[in-house]
Amino acid sequence: MRIHILGSAAGGGFPQWNCNCSNCYGVRNGKIKATPRTQSSIAVSMDDEHWLLINASPDIRAQLESFRDIQPQRGLRGTGIRSVLLVDSQIDHTTGLLMLREGCPFDVYTTEMVYQDLTTGFPVFNILKSWDGGIRHQRLPIDGTSLQVPGFEGLRITPVPLQGKAPPYSPHRNNPHPGDNIALYFEDLESGQSLFYAPGLGGLDENLAGYMERSDCLLVDGTFWREDEMILAGVGTKLAREMGHLPQSGKGGMIEVLRRFGEQRKILIHINNTNPILDEESPERAELVAEGIEVASDGMDIFLGARRPQTLTNNRSQKLPGRGPDLPGRKEAIG
Repeated sequence: MRIHILGSAAGGGFPQWNCNCSNCYGVRNGKIKATPRTQSSIAVSMDDEHWLLINASPDIRAQLESFRDIQPQRGLRGTGIRSVLLVDSQIDHTTGLLMLREGCPFDVYTTEMVYQDLTTGFPVFNILKSWDGGIRHQRLPIDGTSLQVPGFEGLRITPVPLQGKAPPYSPHRNNPHPGDNIALYFEDLESGQSLFYAPGLGGLDENLAGYMERSDCLLVDGTFWREDEMILAGVGTKLAREMGHLPQSGKGGMIEVLRRFGEQRKILIHINNTNPILDEESPERAELVAEGIEVASDGMDIFLGARRPQTLTNNRSQKLPGRGPDLPGRKEAIG
């Protein structure tokens, strides 16, 4: 199983277009050692040829152009993407669906609550009906049932409900429901190795801990370093947990949580532009290194199983050996 990180930042990216915090100012002007990042999204493949897109960020076009293995392979139209799966209905995880309109119709997997949001408060599913029939919606279970997406028969996926709110635009923003937010547990059925993916994680319960305990790699929420980070930076008024994110530092924070999973690989994703870990020379980043926790960046690859060495790379246009034949051109760019 190969997991390619298309984008590793939280909403707004890094640097954020309208922000002049110390991180955004620093990276723009070369004052800190940091790498720009686009908004959070990953792609998963079992063969480097067929890809499952997890979340569709507003930066999706640039992300796809930066990743050669997912670009059109042969013929007039084509792509390596076969389906899209959404973990929530947040703007930074769903707006990219509009950028994929030339590929309609295609399959998008969501929970029932996310489907409701995307047909009411942000009716992207309705909008895309005007493009060759739009999106073919597929429902994700939230009762512990696993599924296999057609074209990825060697991959088993289990959606795991998380605590948290629907987006601010949602009609039920202040009335949370199971399925508003999920994590994903990916299993490579051939190698037996697995990934736990949760870009938004507001807390840990024993059900989540069970999935994390048996995962080989944890790709989890790295949004904020501290609970009052937005307030301290002068760019917001809400606490991290109020926005559904577990900060890294402090009692009960992500660093403390991850210590209980001693053997697993631990990587933070969905990193907010205010987070000091973006500065590679910061004491906060050094603390993560000492804890054995990595920080995701755009273009990284994670390999689980015997098919490839388990390593991370930053080569955004890497051509991997042993790749199958190119995909034929087709009208439907996705699905």
